[in-house]
Amino acid sequence: MGLFKSKGMVYRPVKDVNLGPDSSEFYLQANVKAPRMTGILVKIFTWFLESPIFGALLLYILKGNNLIHKLVTNAELEESPLYVPLHHFEDHKEQEVKSLDSALTPPEQVQLAIDCLPTSSEKALNGTNSSFCRWTIMDYSRAYNSGDITPRMVAERFIAAVGESSKLPLQMGFFINYNADEILRQANESTLRYQKGEPISVLDGVPVAIKDEIDCLPYPTTGGTKWLHKQRPCIDDACCVKRLRLCGAILVGKTNMHELGAGTSGINPHYGATRNPYGINKIAGGSSSGSAAVVSAGLCPIALGVDGGGSVRMPAALCGVVGLKPTFDRVPHSGVLPLNWTVGMVGILAGTVEDALIAYAAISGEIPSHKPSSILTKINLPLLPLTRSITDIKLAKYGKWFDDSSDDVRICCSNALSKLQDHYGWKTIEVTLPEIEMMRLAHYVTIGSECSTALDSFGEKKHFAELGWDARVALNIYGSFSSKEYIKAQKIRNRQLQFHKKIFAEADVIVSPTIGVTAYPIQDDALKTGELDYINGAALVRYSISGNFLGLPAVTVAVGYDKLGLPIGLQFIGRPWAEATLIHLAFAMQAICLSEYRKPEIFYDMLRKD
Repeated sequence: MGLFKSKGMVYRPVKDVNLGPDSSEFYLQANVKAPRMTGILVKIFTWFLESPIFGALLLYILKGNNLIHKLVTNAELEESPLYVPLHHFEDHKEQEVKSLDSALTPPEQVQLAIDCLPTSSEKALNGTNSSFCRWTIMDYSRAYNSGDITPRMVAERFIAAVGESSKLPLQMGFFINYNADEILRQANESTLRYQKGEPISVLDGVPVAIKDEIDCLPYPTTGGTKWLHKQRPCIDDACCVKRLRLCGAILVGKTNMHELGAGTSGINPHYGATRNPYGINKIAGGSSSGSAAVVSAGLCPIALGVDGGGSVRMPAALCGVVGLKPTFDRVPHSGVLPLNWTVGMVGILAGTVEDALIAYAAISGEIPSHKPSSILTKINLPLLPLTRSITDIKLAKYGKWFDDSSDDVRICCSNALSKLQDHYGWKTIEVTLPEIEMMRLAHYVTIGSECSTALDSFGEKKHFAELGWDARVALNIYGSFSSKEYIKAQKIRNRQLQFHKKIFAEADVIVSPTIGVTAYPIQDDALKTGELDYINGAALVRYSISGNFLGLPAVTVAVGYDKLGLPIGLQFIGRPWAEATLIHLAFAMQAICLSEYRKPEIFYDMLRKD
């Protein structure tokens, strides 16, 4: 295709780019040129894409129309490539934190997190009470210790609720795999520990769901496919799962996900669409769709997901729950499907910020044998009762980017940010974050190339016909990226990291909406084929990319609803290793919004007193 080579973007040196509010940098909105397709249309499109005659030409046209050639392939930039966003540890002197000793066990780390929680009287700002509260990990612990409720009772309710949710008329699509006998076995063991007065931790007996991208015995790890677990058997728990198991958590099964993480809707043609508890005809988001939905519906207070391109934060925001993506390598990746090894990270979905903190404490920390002790990082936990005493927080806001969303999202997030400033006296500073769309495309090239390469080692081509139609399209595009494009994308990664470091020299966090649109309808024609909806997809990932591409920690917290009552999230992006500050801010935001939280349309009360 050299004959048709288009002129590439010439990027100015980083030092010459103005990041201030008066910058002349042009904000390029997502230039997505691809119609929504499902059913027979997506099948025809796939046939053309896989055709030896038309495929290469069609891919070339698609990449050109969507500016990949101009902004990535043929771009000229002086930066060297940065292949892995691994950050040297830097102590940011975070305010009101407690440090974890690296020698602690997961239950000991959880206990320290409990010591960081507010009392019940401190939960809501100025003593206001929420009209709707989700049961927390501490609620489960108190109920079990009182003897009013047992883990066995909760397990039985859970099994009944999942069974009900899986059938007509709901068909919520929460799980790919769960085993009632296995759940009851764990619950019986936990019940016995409580009867003896010997619970392992506050997580003992608490139901926790695991995305089907993370190894968790005795279940296969399918990645949302019908074949991958046959090529890569699950032989052990992932590190993060082992740590939860050591705390006594009941691991209740493997949650549904967008096939291979290759989409944002959570519609899986093999295992069903995961439906949003706030509107069962709406998407839950992806790819950690099931994990977000089970937390939203009250089935579990926490769940694990994997965030490769907003895949924890996006469904968390769409389903009205908390989504925490730690710094790259904060949580060991051992036992996670190697689909996108430089952008994907284990993340947490939780009903409250406090529960996200407990889960974070349980699963964080290097595996000591994997790194020299001289470079082990420090883990800080936020002292949440002292959040109000934190001073001089600066929140960086890029106005053009912040406002590039639906009216409901823009207004809701702007109002939430204003309330945060008013209540805590924190300051917003206007900045310019240049080349956002270029970063999105560079991330797309990166995650696509890594996914394609990883699947090739599992014999993906032999199983191509077993993939959903939308996943086949995605993998055809992923496989078209060249080594030149991958390296150019890594140059853009280096460039963007330099921009973000400059922003973080002036501000503690970057604030934005989490998603550009709220949950959109699930169309019946998408249920069997999946869907291609790159316009909505670009809007959903708009604010997520730096967290993955640059390995930065980020958190989303619910701040309101659109006109249809669908949730909206606000996101804080932090410096590497500064999760404690992010959790402080999310907790502050939650305290302001708590009284306005609404009960989902589909909700199961696991701790009810019959």
